[in-house]
Amino acid sequence: MKIKERAEYHSKPKPMTISSNAKLRKAIDMMVKKNYGSVVVTTPKGKVAGILTERDLMNRVLGARKDPDTLKVSDIMTTDVHIAKEDDLLVDWLRIMSNERFRRLPVVDEDEKLVNIMTQGDFVSYTWPELLGRIAENAKATLLPGYQITLIIGGMLTYALLVKILV
Repeated sequence: MKIKERAEYHSKPKPMTISSNAKLRKAIDMMVKKNYGSVVVTTPKGKVAGILTERDLMNRVLGARKDPDTLKVSDIMTTDVHIAKEDDLLVDWLRIMSNERFRRLPVVDEDEKLVNIMTQGDFVSYTWPELLGRIAENAKATLLPGYQITLIIGGMLTYALLVKILV
């Protein structure tokens, strides 16, 4: 399934953006006000130039003992950002995000303009129903029809026995 085909994709709020020349304090205030973990840094034409995350603030400001009131967003933002297209497959990006250990993925349209930001949690929650459906289909195809009932009854009896013994 493509990213843009998910109903939830269209109901997400517009991503919070900021210019790379903005004062870092402004970005922090925006993130705090909205309780967001990141802000996407964009060019005047709406293209992704980077991302500023809580981790950037922790490592490059607090950990480095720098004053956030003297810095610009460009001083600490992450510039090597993975960017997805709306037509990309959800499962591909979920795998990449898991393997490369990043949680936020700006999504752009065909003109490379920012249209959304997806988190790893978004991908997981959006793919759970699909994964559970596939598991159920595979279970039905591989298990004998009577076996499921026997398994359920056996599980219930085992549970009842354990409760009786332990209580």
